[in-house]
Amino acid sequence: MRELLESLTTPYSLTDPVEQRPDLAFVTAGRGQLRPLLMHLRDKEGFTHLVILTAVDWLEEGEFQLTYLLSDRTHGRDIGVRVMIPRDEATMESIHDIWPTAATYQRELREMFGIDFPGSTRLNEDFILEGWADIPPYRRDFDTLKYADETYKQRPGRETRDPAQHMKEQLYPDGK
Repeated sequence: MRELLESLTTPYSLTDPVEQRPDLAFVTAGRGQLRPLLMHLRDKEGFTHLVILTAVDWLEEGEFQLTYLLSDRTHGRDIGVRVMIPRDEATMESIHDIWPTAATYQRELREMFGIDFPGSTRLNEDFILEGWADIPPYRRDFDTLKYADETYKQRPGRETRDPAQHMKEQLYPDGK
């Protein structure tokens, strides 16, 4: 894996190469380098399977991190390609033409984070949250408690417990 990282770093301007283990590595690519890098990994290096496309909301930094996890099943190795995009311009080029399964991940990221993938199939159709009208719920600035209080009625007899204390009581009922 180390040789692969070394061969990719310069031509694709990769940063932060990390070999997690001999069969798993992560790199960070610029937005403009993503498509050529993914095509190279698929066509020249054997990473033919898109395992997952996911996002992390770095609210304080004003960015989203997209991670494309690819698998080379023949050689039993995986690589994660990270791309940082601004939260206020949450748009990324679609890769559904490279891996058709990406369209499903992109729909989910559009609905849950508000990240747009122009040209991706069925992107604007409700996917998980039918009729959702609030900000995307996986964004860290989404207030789940406020949403729950405004959306759901309080039921009589419902009590709130400290989670740590409750779990301690459940795990150690005799107090030991």
